[in-house]
Amino acid sequence: MDLPYVPPPSVLHTSNSESPSQTQDHIIFNPPSSAPSVYHTPQKFLPQNDPRRRLHSLALNSSFVSPSRLGGSLPSQQPSASSLATVRPAYEKKYHLTQEQIAEIKRLRAEDPRTWTRVKLAEKFECSQFFVSLCCCAPEIKEERDRALEAVKAKWGKRKKEAREDRRTRKEGWGRDD
Repeated sequence: MDLPYVPPPSVLHTSNSESPSQTQDHIIFNPPSSAPSVYHTPQKFLPQNDPRRRLHSLALNSSFVSPSRLGGSLPSQQPSASSLATVRPAYEKKYHLTQEQIAEIKRLRAEDPRTWTRVKLAEKFECSQFFVSLCCCAPEIKEERDRALEAVKAKWGKRKKEAREDRRTRKEGWGRDD
């Protein structure tokens, strides 16, 4: 087969003793197009005095690099639950509301659901918004939100309606063994 160009001599097998089918005793080095990262070398392969070991430990302790991002070459270290900072302050559950107070919550919510929202009732009676929602509901608010949603859906085009319908039918089939 004739080549349209002459390859460099390093590619050609000019030696009589070596044929292309024989195994070669040298390593072909093809470096990556980007600079190497210290995270690509597993710590197991680094000598004890290698400065990259220190970088590995710094990367594990820093908050901006996760062990999964390091390619899994580092041992996974889960922080203990006591060492983690809490998102919000811990609170003790209180079961302090009487039947009269629950009736008051229901009365206020039924009287004016716009003024007495779940947030305001929860603050007034020092309970959770979830507890307020268990005590009472505001069907007028829900109906109003449903009407607003239907108004938005009425503006949808054919493709979006079909996509939502397909999504709904897929969700219905999630629990089935079809």
